[in-house]
Amino acid sequence: MRTSPVWNPQQYNKYADERGRPFADLIGRVRADEPATVVDLGCGPGNLTATLLDRWPGATVHGVDSSPQMIETAQPLAGDRLTFEVGDLLEWSAEPESIDVIVTNATLQWIPEQLELLPGFVRALKPGGWLAIQIPGNGNAPSHAILRELAATDPYAEYAKDKSLRPDVPGPAEYVAALSAEGCTVDAWETTYSHLLEGDNAVLEWVKGTGARPVLQSLPDELRARFEAEYGARLNEAYPQKEFGTLLPFRRIFAVAQKES
Repeated sequence: MRTSPVWNPQQYNKYADERGRPFADLIGRVRADEPATVVDLGCGPGNLTATLLDRWPGATVHGVDSSPQMIETAQPLAGDRLTFEVGDLLEWSAEPESIDVIVTNATLQWIPEQLELLPGFVRALKPGGWLAIQIPGNGNAPSHAILRELAATDPYAEYAKDKSLRPDVPGPAEYVAALSAEGCTVDAWETTYSHLLEGDNAVLEWVKGTGARPVLQSLPDELRARFEAEYGARLNEAYPQKEFGTLLPFRRIFAVAQKES
């Protein structure tokens, strides 16, 4: 199993409404009428996974995430129709044609070989089943560019340089090609959200819950606070706080595929 950062569900959920909007937009394009089995791969703290119970009242929903901390946070939400487990997506599998809907939201961007996983996901779907994918596509945004630049400078580079690097992610056209090759009908698109964040150092607080976390965790205690202060100051220049809040443009990539019946 791959090593992964120790995620902090409380930090991740600081902007839960903003993080939840792409999930809702993704699920809104899945036209499954009465699925019996729904799986959320990369379910995080489970709050968005739980919304699938209302979306499909007749379904059982199962969430999988590689982070024990996220699954621990999700477990209080579990019930007769909702379960959670720790699991690595690279190792996840299911019986062929056993699942009606697979959702993976803001997860596959961490996996360089993500396109290689798609045939297995499609095989797990029942005929006519649905696969719904959403990933961030903001790797060239100032938040990430500044992180890479700072992590590559001394005294941080020894610990953090490699932790700041992210795999290239597919665009909509690559998802269309890969999933069409598996016999699916594909709807793929991208959207740039303009999130208006409240609070001081808002973009720093956002990225501390996601993209910056592996870098921050890699640094020894005596350097982490210094790095965070430098990073935060540069983020404040790139994303200045206004009276109405801090504007964070955020590009996301979506693909919804239906397996042939």
